[in-house]
Amino acid sequence: MQLEKIVLPDIKDLNLVDVYERNGGYSAIKKALGQTPDDIIDQVKKSGLRGRGGAAFSAGLKWSFMPKSSAKPKYLCINGDESEPGSFKDRQIFEFNPHQLIEGILITAYAIQVNTTYVYIRGEYHKWIKLFEKALSDAYDKGYAGQKMKETFGTEFFTDIYVHKGAGAYICGEESALMNSLEGKRGYPRVKPPFPAQNGLWGCPTTINNVETVTNVPPIINKGWEWFSKIGEPKHPGTLLYGISGHVNKPGIYELPSGMLLTDLIYNYAGGVINNKKILCVIPGGSSMPPLRGDQIEGVKMDAESLKAFGTSIGTAGVIVMDEDTDLVKVLARIAKFYYHESCGQCTPCREGTGWMLKILNRLVIGEGSTHDLDLLISVAANIEGNTICALGEAAAWPVRYTITRFRDYFEKRVGKEIILPVANKVHSMRHTAFPLADVKE
Repeated sequence: MQLEKIVLPDIKDLNLVDVYERNGGYSAIKKALGQTPDDIIDQVKKSGLRGRGGAAFSAGLKWSFMPKSSAKPKYLCINGDESEPGSFKDRQIFEFNPHQLIEGILITAYAIQVNTTYVYIRGEYHKWIKLFEKALSDAYDKGYAGQKMKETFGTEFFTDIYVHKGAGAYICGEESALMNSLEGKRGYPRVKPPFPAQNGLWGCPTTINNVETVTNVPPIINKGWEWFSKIGEPKHPGTLLYGISGHVNKPGIYELPSGMLLTDLIYNYAGGVINNKKILCVIPGGSSMPPLRGDQIEGVKMDAESLKAFGTSIGTAGVIVMDEDTDLVKVLARIAKFYYHESCGQCTPCREGTGWMLKILNRLVIGEGSTHDLDLLISVAANIEGNTICALGEAAAWPVRYTITRFRDYFEKRVGKEIILPVANKVHSMRHTAFPLADVKE
């Protein structure tokens, strides 16, 4: 079966504007400008395109939240912060297909009638920032962006695109912290509501989309929403950039239809596990997503709705594979250290709870833990989850909570002693049922 690649087609030098043009580049924006903004939004809605940044929210529906008229300026932000451990897909677009991203930005900006767009790129992405800025400069020279659009396309619409380099904070991948960062403020997430479409950058209506999401837009306009909606899983259509890392023979980015079997990704595309070892654990969507046991991945499909049924989430589709010899206690401690370090400190449960989880896990690493520590970790995670302004609380809590509950047997073998507590002191976390699983007993 011939697999069509939408975001990263196998075309040499597609990063060059002339090559992109020869392959139909910048024809979608011309086609879009011949329609009304509402037509474009309606097509993207019907296509079923969902956000590729983690939440998998309908892109067209998000666009429709932008007010049609506003006394204030309106803004579009493209989130290229990509700081989630296990995620490395957006940088592939910056490097190998930046002009399709730019064209997607132009169409998105037209659909929501925005004249100013910011592309926020992770601060450590020095190479990819330079590559994208070169592509953007070429697009300006060709009259595809900025005021020259009026002359090039014979339209009154235009949008200017600015690149903003982040300062290395994971929290700025959260959309409201990203906006604060763009404004020159500390990257603190904002309380919602109001939502960005009502009160975003500088108090003005703002839409935020992920890099991969927007790069899907030009093919949808050129080939039609019906074509896109029939690729992959009907409730989460299109291709996904699966980033596979860990103990596999061929780690990398694989663009494949949504709904791929996780086992097919690992064994048929990533070359299987190194030295043919058994799989202990798989994280399916970046380090913040609940892990799956290696003996429970048969039949797991990689799309938003299917993964919910298995008690986890698609996230950024960053698949991390760990073999049977992995020290899962050290892995969890390392993940906890990351979220402790990256917590912005605004919310007390996250600021204090991430530190406590790291301290307890470090105790387990050196063999001085107890079964009580396992329950205490779940209790601390439960008190972070759902009690913070942004989702970093869940990002820090879910790996701890679900790794321990789903690998309880593994962790109990690692603790030094067992402490039996009175029933009144045991953890009560059943109210947290974001990702229930039949095998999870809390």
